[in-house]
Amino acid sequence: MILIAGVGNIFMGDDAFGNEVARRLAERPPSLGVRVVDFGIRGLDLAFALMDDYDATIIVDATSRGGEPGTIYVIEPVVSRLDEMAAALDTHSMDPLRALALARSMGAKLKNIRIVGCEPETFEPGDQGQFGLSHKVAAAVDHAIDVINSLIQGIAAERRKTLSPLRG
Repeated sequence: MILIAGVGNIFMGDDAFGNEVARRLAERPPSLGVRVVDFGIRGLDLAFALMDDYDATIIVDATSRGGEPGTIYVIEPVVSRLDEMAAALDTHSMDPLRALALARSMGAKLKNIRIVGCEPETFEPGDQGQFGLSHKVAAAVDHAIDVINSLIQGIAAERRKTLSPLRG
């Protein structure tokens, strides 16, 4: 089973990227072996979900790395480095790495973790209090979904190789 975890704060502009991707994925017919959840800013819920021993987890989030707004990144966190992080969460925001660290400290077997991130343009609500993504980040949602689908296909192919009998 693969977990797709959308994270972010819908009230903070492009921070809602993960929420929007999860929403769009959830509108599609469900894929066998894939669970899509919009965790919002509920890091504790994500940490507990990771206790379910998923074959892979793809976290979708706004990720500032200095690129052009709308740039999509695929990040593979080093799981062993999570042990160096404080396993503490803020109830008003979501730091996916801290949620992973908490899950690991609780005994979760984290494997095949990927973060699909999008370079944000703003973490502020729009003009006149409008909510939603900036134009560049909104335009990147479909590309992120394509990247996630490619990751799912790659994970499924690896699983088939592992499960198929040896030939020779």
